[in-house]
Amino acid sequence: MSDTPTVPAASRRRTGSAIAWVLVLALLGAAAFAGWQRWEAVREAGMRAADADRQRIGSLEERIATLRRDQRAQTARLQQAEATNRLLREEVIGLGQRAALVEESVQRLADPERDAAQALRLDEVELLLAQGQQRLQLAGDLDGARQAYALAAQLLDGIADPAWLDLRQALTQERAALDALGEDPKAVAAGRLEAFAAALPSLPREASAARAAPAWWERAFSKVVDVRPSAAAVAVDPADRAAGLAALQLELTLGQAAIERRDEAGYRAALSRVDGWLLRLWPDSAERADRRRALQALRQRPLRVELPALGSTLTQLRQQRSAR
Repeated sequence: MSDTPTVPAASRRRTGSAIAWVLVLALLGAAAFAGWQRWEAVREAGMRAADADRQRIGSLEERIATLRRDQRAQTARLQQAEATNRLLREEVIGLGQRAALVEESVQRLADPERDAAQALRLDEVELLLAQGQQRLQLAGDLDGARQAYALAAQLLDGIADPAWLDLRQALTQERAALDALGEDPKAVAAGRLEAFAAALPSLPREASAARAAPAWWERAFSKVVDVRPSAAAVAVDPADRAAGLAALQLELTLGQAAIERRDEAGYRAALSRVDGWLLRLWPDSAERADRRRALQALRQRPLRVELPALGSTLTQLRQQRSAR
């Protein structure tokens, strides 16, 4: 009788624990289901947000593409407007030039005598400038070129048109360059060569008596052998000396002729031969050395006039007249 109540109690405990486990499992399943639903909701929300972002990015890209198309269209319109403005500006300039030409034509028609007189003066100025340039280039006539340029300046000063002011300034500069040249190189060379020839007869014909003391072998063999340097051979025979002086005078004349022709090569060759006759006709001395140095300086002198600006005024005059 004492054991019968214990059996239902144990059975009830097992039944309660089973129910507890069932409840725990049910709670776990419910929690898992709730978590899965929450995760699905979050995932769907993320996908919807990503879709919305993609749509916004797509719309922004379309808007940017539209803005770029509008920008290109605006650039094309600006370029077209710039080309139109350039064309209009050129047309306005052309109209201004045509108006100036019409005005000039009207002025010429109003005063034909003044225009003809000015053209005649300009022809005379051009002729004088060309003559001055040719006289200097062909004949080396520096004074003639200066006179021609002075006459051209006088004629140009008589033209009151301010359009020729630059030409007057160019002519003034070219005349200043001509005046800065000094004397004609040909005249200077001819005068100095003539003075050189006139000073030659004053050279000593005998060698200097001062001589260094002879060496011992010279004193020992002086009565047997007379040693003379061959380089000091001077023409002492009257016939040889006369022939040498005639040849020297001929070379000096050839040098003067080369100066007149402005033949620098022939001039220097003639002076080189003159130097050779100096060594043959006069013995070594300080005076001869001075004459040779003077001759060397003469050889280096130019015979032609060098003026880089020559003809610049004439060129400017022709260009300005052709432009008008």
